[in-house]
Amino acid sequence: MMLGKVIGNVVSVIKDENYNGLKLMVVQEMDMEGNFKDNFVVSADLIGVGIDEVVMVANGTPARATEETKDMGLDSIIVAKIETLIYKDRQLKLE
Repeated sequence: MMLGKVIGNVVSVIKDENYNGLKLMVVQEMDMEGNFKDNFVVSADLIGVGIDEVVMVANGTPARATEETKDMGLDSIIVAKIETLIYKDRQLKLE
């Protein structure tokens, strides 16, 4: 799993028909202090998040473990919107 911030979305007119109807978001990885890392992923959004929201992302085999994604070749899905993150007995500011 990865913690990250949604920084953009992907618009594709031509794609494999298995991906029709999926909202694809660009998520930049964050560390536990809320700092951005260089890594980013394109993740399928199954829960309805937006730009600038902090999310939890499942990558690899777990991304294909949901009912909606079991027959898809997805490698990354957004599984949660993070409202509050408490780390080392303090609440991190998620902006």
